[in-house]
Amino acid sequence: MALRSSLCISMLVAASPAPAAEDFIEGVYLQSEELCAQAKKDTLQTVIEAGNIVLSARGLESIEYNCEFLEITKATRSPSWAVTAICQEPGYLFPDVLSVTQMSPKQVDLVSVRPVDDESEASGNSGSYFLCDGVALP
Repeated sequence: MALRSSLCISMLVAASPAPAAEDFIEGVYLQSEELCAQAKKDTLQTVIEAGNIVLSARGLESIEYNCEFLEITKATRSPSWAVTAICQEPGYLFPDVLSVTQMSPKQVDLVSVRPVDDESEASGNSGSYFLCDGVALP
């Protein structure tokens, strides 16, 4: 019985989201203020279904793409965090390491160490994201 209990507890711990580091981002972020306005007017799901990426403390989410944040560590000398993530798209799973930097109260910048192979992929996981007031995750 003890083995079964510890197995269940281990499974619960493994299924828990990454513990948020001190002062880590809160809320929903999109790649432009216009997308935030659209999500508020329509729904966040509509914006996601159009192929846009949503950033939250859990990770990055899109229609056929996601990155789950596994470990978040706060920097001591800047308003930044180092984040390890597991990302996946159909048929492909890969690790990533990102920096998340608070540029202003409403903007964070992500920089990925993952090189981008294809120019059409733009900047991969890197880019600016804007806080969407009044928008919640589905």
